[in-house]
Formats: sequence, structure tokens, C-alpha cells
Amino acid sequence: MSREPVIRESGPAGSGRGGIDAVVVGSGPNGLAGALVLAAAGLEVRVYEAADTIGGGTRTEQLTLPGFWHDVCSAVHPMALASPFFRAFDLSRHSVRLLQPEIPYAHPLDGGRAGLAWRDLDRTAQGLGVDGPAWRSLLGPLVERWRPLVDTAMSDFRSLPRHPGTALRMALRVLEQGSALWGVRFRGDVAPALLTGVGAHAIAPPRAMAPAGVGLVLATLAHTVGWPVPQGGSHTITRAMAAELTRLGGQIITGERIDTLAQLPPARAVLLDVAPAGLLRIAGDLLPDPYRRQLRAFRPGGAACKVDFALAGPVPWAAADCARAGTLHLVGSRDEALAAEQVVAAGRHARRPYVLAVQPGVVDAGRAPADRHVLWTYAHVPNGSPRDVSEQVIAQVERFAPGFRDLILAKHVVTAAQAQRHNPNYVGGDISGGATTLWQLMMRPAPRWDPYRTPLPGVYLCSSSTPPGQAVHGMSGVHAAGRALRHRFGVHTDPLDLVASAVSGHGANAA
Repeated sequence: MSREPVIRESGPAGSGRGGIDAVVVGSGPNGLAGALVLAAAGLEVRVYEAADTIGGGTRTEQLTLPGFWHDVCSAVHPMALASPFFRAFDLSRHSVRLLQPEIPYAHPLDGGRAGLAWRDLDRTAQGLGVDGPAWRSLLGPLVERWRPLVDTAMSDFRSLPRHPGTALRMALRVLEQGSALWGVRFRGDVAPALLTGVGAHAIAPPRAMAPAGVGLVLATLAHTVGWPVPQGGSHTITRAMAAELTRLGGQIITGERIDTLAQLPPARAVLLDVAPAGLLRIAGDLLPDPYRRQLRAFRPGGAACKVDFALAGPVPWAAADCARAGTLHLVGSRDEALAAEQVVAAGRHARRPYVLAVQPGVVDAGRAPADRHVLWTYAHVPNGSPRDVSEQVIAQVERFAPGFRDLILAKHVVTAAQAQRHNPNYVGGDISGGATTLWQLMMRPAPRWDPYRTPLPGVYLCSSSTPPGQAVHGMSGVHAAGRALRHRFGVHTDPLDLVASAVSGHGANAA
């Protein structure tokens, strides 16, 4: 990246601050996306971040040993290419290189077998044998219309679909894969495991409509834009966003935790990139009782115990092609995945948990010293779990890669309970912004016509606890900022047009 963001240290809370057009609390992708929309409209914008570094769920640090760079939270970013916000922002303009593993994701099975999801849909189908035609018929129509599919999935869930045909195709597939019909299409065991591993990203039992929808979108992206990893780590994404924000005149203040709205300078609009619990903490008794009850009823989802490894060499996968995959789902068969997620949903720890693993070194050798590697993993655990499950993670990797344990130089563990101390939005270790159920996806954080606008004038919620939910896409910030522009400043220009115009150097100055 050619320029660094201008980040100013904070002074005493509330001291000597004049009025400002807009304030954003939280410097995760959604908060920064919202700030960029507002700044692109010519507004004076200030961002407050409690941590000493920006990024929220997109940070990269040396967690284990010197020279080993680990993504603290998110690691793989299909939405960095697919999201409407990032298509407008265009990370490549900001010198962010998104590196494509040859195989976006793989699903090892016992006996040295594996399901492989190549970028090429036909190549993937050819490798699935008897279920190849079924895989192609399931995902082919979505792959052909991936942009309308993503635009629908990244909407505010309050507007009529702009592409009803694509929405219908998706809905029929969600109904199939999210119900007892999920096995009707397949005859073998590799293809259903490959699909279930993707759906389990939702940290919920995969045979349900919301996780099925998550899985189908992610699988479609694997065959279109891929599942890239940013060269140098995920923090390059938010640093690029911060640099553009400061170029547009925005300011970012780190190391200042906002506990009440009274700490903020007077502003015509306030965007809060916080969980519902954070909104309750910051707004307190200012919120009306019915809305507070709705926020308290919002359920956190399953959680993750994060384990990072510094390795003496590459992971020795029994299925050799797994060494070419960026992401791997380690859980075994479809039945094993379902059983493990049901145990976690019931509040217990699975003996063999679902483990999500990322090996960025397959495309980014700079993540570790020469001939060394990093492995990013997390295991699904009950919300609030204080348990270190790194031994279970090691056992799951060793199951599909005998000899893995001997390569471990160091490990770094963040339990689900510790995750919330690192990032208050991860309530109980929930990295999804709330339980992934159909109701909570559509009606998060409360059943209101405008999910971003709070009852407080000028105060908006823009975290992943609003539609469209989890992932690094920025669209919750875009939707919230668009409302703020219309309601508070009378600006009706499409927020994405503002961003695209500003990034291209033309400038918007619509306000």
C-alpha cells in the first residue's frame, strides 16, 4: 500500500471537541465502510476505536514466534472481491494483493481421500465421480448468476429482490439443503461432505436453511471469484480502507473506548459498529424499553476457540492435493459434521469438533520465515466456553495429516471466553454477530422495518448484527450510512456510486 492511514492518538474523553458531521464507533470493515460512504459524500467524519490498532476482525500479528504472521480473526476473503462495496472500492487500486490458492477449499476424509473445490466448476464435478452431475446442477445456475446472487445476499433484506429469478433459484436450493431433502441429490459421501463443510461456517447445525444459504453462497464464490488470502495478512484490507478515509479528510482515533454517547462530540449522525450488547451499554437508558427488550432477546451464536500454529514445515496431508488448498474443513463425513454441530448447539463440546483451517503459505510465503509455515485454525465450541481445545484441534489435523504434531514449533490459543475481551463484538466468542438462524438473519438485531436506524435520532447500528450479517463485506456499514445520508443530510445518491466516484479520483461532494 502506497500510503499509511493517518491515525491520531486520543486525548481525554470528551475534552475540547467541537461538532462534526458524523461519528463512527468501531474500525472494523463495516465501520470503515460506513465512514468511507459518509466521507465520499463530502462530510467530516471521525472514527473512534477502542483498541490500539484498527481493524476489528481483520488484524494480523506475530502471535507465536517472531517472523510468523497470523491473522487474528478473519483470514480468507471471497467477499473482498464479490461484495458490492469492495467491487466499488476496488482493493487493487489500493495496492492490496489478493492471492488465489489453486484449490479454494478442500474437505479431507479418512483413508487419504478428500473432496476438492477447484475454481473451475467442471473440474470440481469431474473429481466427484458419481456425484459430479449433481454438484454441477446444484451450483451451476448460481455460478452463472453469481453477481445477482451476491447482490441479493448482501442486501438489507427489506427490499424486493432486484433479480427475482436468481433469488428463486437460490431459495429452492436452500429449501433442499436446509431440510430432510439434503441427501436426495447425492449418492456418494464426498460431495455431501464437501458441501456440508462450507455450510458449517455458520457455526450452527448445517441441516437448516440459514446455514444452507451460507454454504451455497460460499461454494458459489469458490467457483467464481475464489477464496483469496491477502498478501501480508488481513490487516492490509482495513489499512487500505483507513488510508482512503484519511485521504478524503476523515480522522481515526485509536485507543479510546466509547462507553456512553455523551463521550462523543456533537454530530448529526452516529454509526455504531457494535453488537446489540454494545448498543445497550453505550446508549443505556436513552433507548425506549420495547427496543431494549428486543436487543436483549437477540441471541448470540455458537463460538470459536482460535488456535494458531508456527510450523517447521508444511502440513503433511494424507491426501496430497490438500497441500494446494487455502482452506480446509476438518470434521470427516456429513453425518459427523452434523453431529458435531448439534453437540455444540446443545451447549456441549464435541469430542471431534469441526475445525476450520487455513494455510496461507500456499500462496503467501512471507507469512513465515524461509521453509517455515503458519496454520490458522479454529474449532467450534459452545458460546462462552473457557476451554482450551487445542489438543482436539491437533488431533483433528493429525487425523488427516499424520506427523503434524511433530512440526509444531509454537501455538497461540484464544478461547471463546477470551475472544470477547479481545473484541467486545464477539459476545461469548460468537464471531458471526448472532445466532445463524433464518429469523435472526432476516430480522437482526430486532424485527423492525429499518434494522439500522435506532429509536435515537441520528444513531444507527452498522455491525454484523445487522443485515446482511457475518463476513468481511462492508455492506452493513454501507446500508447504515445510506440511511444516515438520506435521513440526516438529504443525500439520495447511491452510497456505492459515491464510493466508486471518490476512489476513481473524481470526488462526490454530494452533501
